[in-house]
Amino acid sequence: ESRKGLPASLSPAIATTLLQDGLGFRGLVFTDALAMNGVGGHSDICLKALQAGNDLLLVPRRIKEELEAVVEAVWRGELSDSLITAKCRKVLTYKYALGLTRKPHVRLSGLDVRINTPATRQLMTRLECAAITLLRNPGGVFPLDVSRQPEVAVLHVGSASSVVPFVQALSHRVRPKVFQVDKALTLDGFRRLSAELKPYKRILVCITDRRPEAYGTFFRHFAPEVPTGYLCFVEGRRLEAVAGQLPDSAAVLLAHSAGREVQRQAARIVCGEAGVDGRLSASIGKAFPVGCGVTLQAQAPPRIIPGEHGMNASVLAEIDDIAQEGIRAGAYPGCQIVVLKDGSRVYDKCFGTHTGSKGAGSLPVRPTDVYDIASLTKSVATVLAVMKLYDKGRISLTDRVADYLPFLQDTDKRNITVRQLLLHESGLPSTILFYQKAIDEESFTGPLFRGVRDARHTARIAARTWANPDFRFRKGVTSPVRTNSCTWQIADELWLNPAFKRDYLQAIAEAPLLSRRYRYSCVGFILLQQLVEQRAGMPMDEFLAREFYRPMGLTRTGYLPLRFLERDEIIPSSVDPFVRKDTLQGFVHDESAAFLGGVSGNAGLFSTAEEVARLCQMLLNGGQLDGKRYLSGETCRLFTTTVSRISRRALGFDKPDKRNPRRSPCALATPASVYGHTGFTGTCAWIDPDNNLVYVFLSNRTYPQVWNNKLASLDIRTRIQEVIYRSLKK
Repeated sequence: ESRKGLPASLSPAIATTLLQDGLGFRGLVFTDALAMNGVGGHSDICLKALQAGNDLLLVPRRIKEELEAVVEAVWRGELSDSLITAKCRKVLTYKYALGLTRKPHVRLSGLDVRINTPATRQLMTRLECAAITLLRNPGGVFPLDVSRQPEVAVLHVGSASSVVPFVQALSHRVRPKVFQVDKALTLDGFRRLSAELKPYKRILVCITDRRPEAYGTFFRHFAPEVPTGYLCFVEGRRLEAVAGQLPDSAAVLLAHSAGREVQRQAARIVCGEAGVDGRLSASIGKAFPVGCGVTLQAQAPPRIIPGEHGMNASVLAEIDDIAQEGIRAGAYPGCQIVVLKDGSRVYDKCFGTHTGSKGAGSLPVRPTDVYDIASLTKSVATVLAVMKLYDKGRISLTDRVADYLPFLQDTDKRNITVRQLLLHESGLPSTILFYQKAIDEESFTGPLFRGVRDARHTARIAARTWANPDFRFRKGVTSPVRTNSCTWQIADELWLNPAFKRDYLQAIAEAPLLSRRYRYSCVGFILLQQLVEQRAGMPMDEFLAREFYRPMGLTRTGYLPLRFLERDEIIPSSVDPFVRKDTLQGFVHDESAAFLGGVSGNAGLFSTAEEVARLCQMLLNGGQLDGKRYLSGETCRLFTTTVSRISRRALGFDKPDKRNPRRSPCALATPASVYGHTGFTGTCAWIDPDNNLVYVFLSNRTYPQVWNNKLASLDIRTRIQEVIYRSLKK
């Protein structure tokens, strides 16, 4: 509601003065549903909504009477013909721009799938968390001092299971003891409850029942002497009956809903790990007026003390020097490094900038920035999906992939098994230049690539490879803008026709099968993605988000990050002068993954070092994290300890090469039990079950030139890993 008491839909101060004049908004302005109670006490609602500055009026009651009132206002001169004409033209213009003149009807079939996407759900979660409001916080009740008061009493006003996500999230920081409040609480029962609460110096009251007034005895008599916080996981209007009974000395956090992620965010706010700046949009009785809200900044993370986990802090500090050396040498513009020991962060730092530039325009690398993690996708996306399906009994390691993928059935690949793909022993080639299938071969002369630069071959794409960028894509395969047929965006000004996937898979089917020796193959993991999607019955990115990323609270891990993050939160991965002719920021660098629409089994995932480390910690824990199980311990052991007879590889994971240390991707001190992966863009993640360690390094060493190999020549990643092992106290 506006300050004058008008609902926003009827308020010129909001719809015109603030939105259009103040903020310069030029789009369509919609009302809220005009049949709702918020405008119920007003007459001529549609007329007032138009006068306020709205263009489209939603769900008015008594449509005949409302229309007559608008027409009469035009006759009386209260509403001008020119205003009505302007609004009609504006609505028709947007209909034309959206193609609604060509497609007058919304296709209902598949509507839920088109709307209910991972990006939509992530946006809803972010909006719900952003709406959390700290109504008051006298004396700084929040955040809790978790170091001095590790034990907290949690009183639950609601059904026993509805506050589980909050308690689980809280238990990672403090030791909560849950007390259930009964609706039929008597005075004697209240006294017993008060006696049980006496040892606790901090109390949290969680409200999840939509009728808290039913707990009358509790709210009338509960007035503890220790700092108390109320966490309201219900709509604000549900609190009106009890708002006046909440003690003035208590902090009150309104979360609006009891959603899992909202509860987890509330736990982070309570413990100082997240800030809150919401404001109340509607009054809650007289206790909390419109606009009520307290801003609380997130506290600095607790000081990391490596010594508590048997590691020498002064030795670990040598990582700083190695990371900075890489930046000075031009090995990468910036990086993130996280080390976990016994599940705790003993090292967590960022270095450098997004692009290596200096000055006011450069962005320093932040812990929340996401990187294109390249082939780390194999271990923290594709393999996780395969493991989950294995757990569910949907696939077996000895299954023939062609039994699920018919396009392989009549080819020399019909006997390839899941196990062979995971071990890179299928005979498939390392890679196929799939994008060449999209190029019109008549659009250029001579070879597409040369080993030296000349007049035609001006785009350098590797240390000793130049390409001819003056080609055209086949008609209908791509477009510089989104069209009805080209709906996969693979660069800022390049859209791909999803039908190209048929050519893509046909190229795999036609590729000659090679010997069944160990040969690292991205093609094999592209087939694993097709297998996952066939057995899961949904796209792999949706399957992973549902089974792992969302329930683990990983809000910055996923494919196609521009769907859920701002561009400046994504580290640019490279400059492509040949295929996409653009800086790749938010679009996967790997061309094979790009021409699958950005979701692939070999690459395409974006994440932060912190969230990759959490995925690794889940595997290290035998498939569980924060009290929730994601994979069985047996499946984790099978995939991470089974080693090929002819190579160093585990099932989908890389490992140290103890037979030939010079070719090992790990430091010499790394135990043989370690498993993980590296990525072409300059990334790695290694999990050590012997020492309960996780090490993650993310960089964009491919920016701006992909042929920059200084990260490897300086041995940055393995030198950092060597420091980690030297820091372990014996």
